[in-house]
Amino acid sequence: MTPARSDDELLARFRNEDRSALARLLSLAENGRAADLLDRIDGLTGRAHVIGVTGSAGVGKSTLVDRLAAALRKRNRTVGVVCVDPSSPFTGGAVLGDRVRMSGLSVDPGIFIRSMSSRGAPGGLARTTGDLIRVLDAFGKGVVIVETVGVGQGEVEIAGMADTVVVLEVPGLGDFIQAIKAGILEIGDLFVVNKADRPGADEVRGHIEGMLEMSNDRSGWRPRVLTTVASQGQGIAELVDAIESHHEHLCRSGSLETRRRDRREAELRRIVQTEFLARLDGELARGGEFAGVVARVREGRLSPHRGAELLLGARRPGPDTAGSRAPT
Repeated sequence: MTPARSDDELLARFRNEDRSALARLLSLAENGRAADLLDRIDGLTGRAHVIGVTGSAGVGKSTLVDRLAAALRKRNRTVGVVCVDPSSPFTGGAVLGDRVRMSGLSVDPGIFIRSMSSRGAPGGLARTTGDLIRVLDAFGKGVVIVETVGVGQGEVEIAGMADTVVVLEVPGLGDFIQAIKAGILEIGDLFVVNKADRPGADEVRGHIEGMLEMSNDRSGWRPRVLTTVASQGQGIAELVDAIESHHEHLCRSGSLETRRRDRREAELRRIVQTEFLARLDGELARGGEFAGVVARVREGRLSPHRGAELLLGARRPGPDTAGSRAPT
């Protein structure tokens, strides 16, 4: 079978809601080998409510996502889950702990869970997370939940991928001030104090509410602070209500469409950046003028800024660029 026919057959099965075809397309997307296929399913995207769940290690993200997905299913929502796992230091692959912990959900045909490796990407998301979200969206999942590795300076990027961002905290970690410094306060649409049966839960909730009082208004939505004990299912129904309320607000205000347009533009920029760097690496590996520019920068004979100008301004000669100048 030719590659074109193989792609046609895969997409036909995908459109017929074949879960094995979904798994295959997710694998291709995660490995950066699905650009043409993603282009062909792009018209099917833009319908899912994307929920980002983030928080430091130990706050109970996986347990909460498990309970959240189950609660959404009880409301007849189909759910896709993307768990971004830490990379193995030996293989670069996902540790896959999240998927093991959520294995009880995998028997439900209305839920599809996918773990992926962060592959050392800065922040809590892998570079191809957005592609996996689009595949699940195109497959028809009404809700896509994305669980990040953790909270830090880079993890705020979840705000650029999700319609609703849920930030988890727990009593006793003592890292909330650091989370605020990382910009988490600005990206959260909902804040959840999980493990609220522990001492200090009310104090953490009050602290978050106090900080939100001093923050700027964001398009008419006031972030809410909820409490849960996810391991026991407590507060999950209220969290689902709050998530749906936020989604309704986005729809009424027109913010949902704005967020999604911004997201598509950001994805375009990410792809251009990634592709450019990959092509630059290829040119450097081949040697020639590009490698010469880098060598001159390394040796101090050319400033980094001037070197960048030369590399950015150069185009390889081709059918339409025969007169282009290579860097000198």
